[in-house]
Amino acid sequence: MLRRLTRHPRFLAAAAWLLGLYIALVHRTTRWTLAGDGAIAALREKPGPVILSFWHERIALGPRPWIGMQRLVPALRPKRPQVLVSQHRDGVFIGEVVARFDLDMIYGSTSKGGSQALRTMLKILRKDGVVAITPDGPRGPRRVAAAGVGQLAAVSGAPVLPYAAATTRSFRLRSWDRMVIPLPFSRGVIVLHPPFVVPPHAAEAGRAAVEAALTEVCDTADAWAEARRAGRDGAAELAAAQALGRRAPPSFPPAAAQEGAPAPRGDVA
Repeated sequence: MLRRLTRHPRFLAAAAWLLGLYIALVHRTTRWTLAGDGAIAALREKPGPVILSFWHERIALGPRPWIGMQRLVPALRPKRPQVLVSQHRDGVFIGEVVARFDLDMIYGSTSKGGSQALRTMLKILRKDGVVAITPDGPRGPRRVAAAGVGQLAAVSGAPVLPYAAATTRSFRLRSWDRMVIPLPFSRGVIVLHPPFVVPPHAAEAGRAAVEAALTEVCDTADAWAEARRAGRDGAAELAAAQALGRRAPPSFPPAAAQEGAPAPRGDVA
């Protein structure tokens, strides 16, 4: 009986509304610091298409960095990111949660709807739009980027912008991704990696570059939060985050052969 109730569409809709309200409360009661001058400068110079990327474990924090980018880059304010989510019930639920933050959903994954999702994302990017993808979703392995993000970047030519956020008050679920649940009235940091373009021939190298960048921004954000929890001011960790944001983009090997672009994997559920 209880299991049937928790799967009822009305229950899921109400739960998604409440969870979205909670995340909005967390975002508004957290004092945020942004480390990403290099990324912001790049977006101001070329506010065209962009592929936002963050690990699945940071879904609850995922919308906040985009809000910060929009405030600092006026050309981004009319844009609404299109977020790739799975067609599974969990993906639909998470899509309803994050829709509160002016995000639109693209439904698809490797197993179902992948080819159509790739075509949709390419159309959006070719119109200077924004898409968001969690490369290790929907089922992991944790912090292992699947091929989709590299393929999408290589085919579209749009820059990838990996990012992460962390707060001083949070806990982790015992899920496959060790999802972070932030708590209200915290201090938080947003770490932006400089956006980089993946050459058409380097989809696999691009995938690896995104994976490395995402892990680095997560670890850098977590180091700042840990320093604050330990009673330090986090100045050294913040300086490291700012230095990361000014780093030169990754280099890619020269073209040897063109790679294909099968359906992507990676989403937010």
